[in-house]
Amino acid sequence: MQKHPNETTVEIDINNLKEKYIFNKVAKQASGAVMYAEKQAVLIAAVAIDEEAVDEDFLPLTVQYIEKAYAAAKIPGGFIKRETKPGDFETLTSRIIDRALRPLFPKGFHYPVTVTVMVVSSDEDVDMQIAALHAANAALFISDIPVTRAIAAVRIGTENDNLTINPRLSRQKESTLDLLVVGSGKDVVMIEMCAMASEDEKSQNTNALSEDALIEAISMASDAIEKVSAIFTTSFTPMVREPLALEMTKEKTDEALYTFIKTNYTDEIEEAITQMAKSERSNALKRVTRAIVQRLENEGKKVDKAMVAKVLQRYKKTVVRTMILEKNIRADGRALDEVRAISIETNLLPSVHGSCLFTRGETQALVTVTLGEKKDAQTYEMITSKKSHSENFMLHYNFPGYSVGEASFVGAPGRRELGHGNLAKRALEPTVALSYEGTIRVVSEILESNGSSSMATVCGGSLALRAAEVETTSLVAGIAMGLVAEGSRYAVLTDIMGLEDYDGDMDFKIAGTREGVTAMQMDIKLSGIETGVLKEALIQARKAKEQILSQMEDAVRQIRTSQALPSTENFFIHPSKVVDIIGRAGATIREIIGKFEVSIDLDRNTGGVKVTGRDKQKVAAAKEHIENLASVPAKKQTEYTVGEPYEGKVKRIVDFGLFVEMPDGFDALLHVSKVAKERVENLHERYKEGDIITVIVMEQKGNKVELATPEFLA
Repeated sequence: MQKHPNETTVEIDINNLKEKYIFNKVAKQASGAVMYAEKQAVLIAAVAIDEEAVDEDFLPLTVQYIEKAYAAAKIPGGFIKRETKPGDFETLTSRIIDRALRPLFPKGFHYPVTVTVMVVSSDEDVDMQIAALHAANAALFISDIPVTRAIAAVRIGTENDNLTINPRLSRQKESTLDLLVVGSGKDVVMIEMCAMASEDEKSQNTNALSEDALIEAISMASDAIEKVSAIFTTSFTPMVREPLALEMTKEKTDEALYTFIKTNYTDEIEEAITQMAKSERSNALKRVTRAIVQRLENEGKKVDKAMVAKVLQRYKKTVVRTMILEKNIRADGRALDEVRAISIETNLLPSVHGSCLFTRGETQALVTVTLGEKKDAQTYEMITSKKSHSENFMLHYNFPGYSVGEASFVGAPGRRELGHGNLAKRALEPTVALSYEGTIRVVSEILESNGSSSMATVCGGSLALRAAEVETTSLVAGIAMGLVAEGSRYAVLTDIMGLEDYDGDMDFKIAGTREGVTAMQMDIKLSGIETGVLKEALIQARKAKEQILSQMEDAVRQIRTSQALPSTENFFIHPSKVVDIIGRAGATIREIIGKFEVSIDLDRNTGGVKVTGRDKQKVAAAKEHIENLASVPAKKQTEYTVGEPYEGKVKRIVDFGLFVEMPDGFDALLHVSKVAKERVENLHERYKEGDIITVIVMEQKGNKVELATPEFLA
C-alpha cells in the first residue's frame, strides 16, 4: 500500500488492546486528525477550530460520534437510504467523549471546537466507545490546539468472577460489571458504571457491587490509565503540530468592584445564599445587585449593571465555598452529609399501571410504568452486530423548561435527557426479576429541578415498578454527591442542590440497593480526582442511600394496586394441544381473543400459555375456556364423500370466504371464488354468521377440505 508523504504509524499494545494510529494520512486540512484501527474496526477522528473566540464564558465544544452503515456492510433501513438522525448509542457516546475531553482544555479557552469521530469499518468484537475516545484523544493531542495532556479510557468487566481489563465485546455480555473510567496520569476525570445480570445468570439476587469492590475496580482502572496515558504522551508528541497563537480569555472582572462588594455586602450575600428556596435565593441576590447599582449611581459613579451582576456571582461562589470549607455550613443550612426532606406518593394516576410522585427538596419527578408484551419491545441495531436487538426495559426521561422556571418549548430529547435516562435505566434494570418476560416502559417527567433529577428518577422509578406489581429483587435509591476543593482542603457534600453543583467541583451520582451500587456516573471540573476522595464519597453516599431506602420501604407498604393494572394468567397445556387453541388459520384463537377481550401468547414447545387483559374475570374465563379446549380428546378427522352435499353453519365471514362448521364440528373454508359463478362483491350481504347452508365437498386432502355451493356447480 502506497504511503502518503509524512505518514506516520504508531502501534500500541497495552491493556488487552492492539491499536494502530495513522497520522498525516487523512483529513490533513483539519486542525488534527488520525485514522485509528483495531482488528477490523477503522475510525477517523478529526478536530477543527474556529479561531475567533466567543464572548460567553464557556468552552463551545461540539462532539459528534457517527456510525456509518457501510462500516458494517449494511444499507440503512427505512425509506431514506442514508444516515439521518443519530441513534441513542451514537448520542450517548458523543456525550461520553465530550465529558472526557472537556477538562483537557486550558482555562480561558473560548474558541469553538468540533471533534468528529466516524466509524468507517466495524468489528463485532471491538469496544467502539473505547476506540472512539482514544481516536478523539489522539486527534486532539497532535492538533494545533494547545492541549498538552492525553487521556486514556479503560473498561473493567468480570470474567469467571475476576476483574478483567478491556474485555472483548463478546465477553461483555457475560460480565456482571460494566465500569468505564477515563483519566489522565493518576487523575480520574470521568466514570460510567453499571451492574449487569449476565445472560446465563440464574440467581434472582440483585447484581449490585459493594463500595469496597467498586473502589478496587476503579483503582485497577486508574493504574491501567496511568500507564497507557504516559505511553500516549510519549508516542504522540513527535506528531504534535505547531500550536496556534491563541489568546486565552482573561476573566472580565473589576477587582475594585469585587473589593467594594466584599467590604460592604458580605452579610447581605450570605443572607441571600441561605434562603431556603431556589427562587427566594435568586430573588434575594437580584435585590442585592439592585442595591449595589443604586448605591454606586447615588455616588455619581458610572455603573455597568452586567458587570455588577457578574462580579456578584463570582463573589457569591467564593462565599458559598468558604462557608462549606471553613464553617461546614451549606446554603440551605444542612449538614454536609444531610439529605433533603423527602415525600412520596404512589399510584396517584388512576389510569396508569404504576406511578410515583417522588419529591426531594425542590427536585420532583413523576415516574410512570407501563407494562406490555414481548412484541412491544423497542427494536434497534448495533454496528457491531449483524442481527437486530430488542430492548424490553425502556426508561425515557423528560426535562421540560418549566421545571427550572424557563419559558421554553418542549421538543425532542437532547443529549442531557438521553444521558440521564440511560443512567437511571442502568440503575434500575438489574433489579427486574429475570423471570419477567414482558416489556416495561418507565417514563420520568421532571416537574421541578434543583439538583439531581436523574437520581429522583431512580427512586421514583423503583417505587413505580413496585406500584405496577413488577417483581424486583430490591429497591434502588439514587443520590448525587458533590465536592468543594481548595488546595489540600476539601469537603464532600451529600445530596447536592443546583447551587452546589454550579459552584462546586464534582457531580458524582450513585445509585444502588442495600447490597451495593448498581449504577454510577462521575464528572469532575478539576483536572482530576484521587481514588481516596472517591472512596470517601462512596462511603458517605452509602449512608444517605440507606436513609432514603428506609423511607422508600415505608412507602412500599402503603401502595394500593392500580385499577388499570392488567390481569395475567400463566399456565400450561399439553404442547400437542397448542394447535387446537390456534385453530384452522388462527380462527379459534382469534375467536377467544375477541370474545374475552384478552391477548394470548402461546409457546408451541413447552405448551406455555399467557393470557393478559384488563378485566380479571374475563382473563379467568379465557383461561378456563382454553383449558377446556385442551382437555377435549382429539377427534379423528371425518372422511367426507367427494361430490356429496352437507349441511353446515356459517361460523365466520372474511373477505376471502366463509368458515363453515361441518356436521362433525370441523371448520372448513368455502372460498369466495366457489360461492357463485358470478363474482360475489360482498359476502356479508349474502350470508350472516349462524346461517345454515348447503355445501358440497369438492376435494379432501388430510385436514384440507375444499367446499363449493350448489349454486357454483349448477
